[in-house]
Amino acid sequence: MPPKAVTESAAKFDRIRKAHQSEVAEDYVEMIAELIAKTGEARTVDLAARFGVTSPTVNAIIQRLQREDLVDTRPYRSIFLTDDGQRLADQARDRHRIVRDFLVAIGVPETVAEEDAEGVEHHVSPETLAVFAKITSQRMTSE
Repeated sequence: MPPKAVTESAAKFDRIRKAHQSEVAEDYVEMIAELIAKTGEARTVDLAARFGVTSPTVNAIIQRLQREDLVDTRPYRSIFLTDDGQRLADQARDRHRIVRDFLVAIGVPETVAEEDAEGVEHHVSPETLAVFAKITSQRMTSE
């Protein structure tokens, strides 16, 4: 049996790998939800522009999201979130908000916190996120 340090290291990197795998899906469903809320629809061309990628790249990711039952598409129509996709988008948005609010609470400028939260939100553990939420809710209620 491997030493405890090796097992802990492997578990840590396994969690990081899983976070990387879900990062793109979370970013896409979050952006699809945002586009639908702002413009009434989410189109491939809009996603490509927002992410700075090509339409074929977006199409490949959308196909993956369809296989994972997170989005629904129809020929010549917009992209729609499934119930699971909407739940994932809501969770991603909430994590992003909590991380951003925590960074602002500790003195990070809001524009920097917004950008940094985009990466951190995918890698923060549920335990850490709960502490961030507790700190920011306490700070907000005491202000």
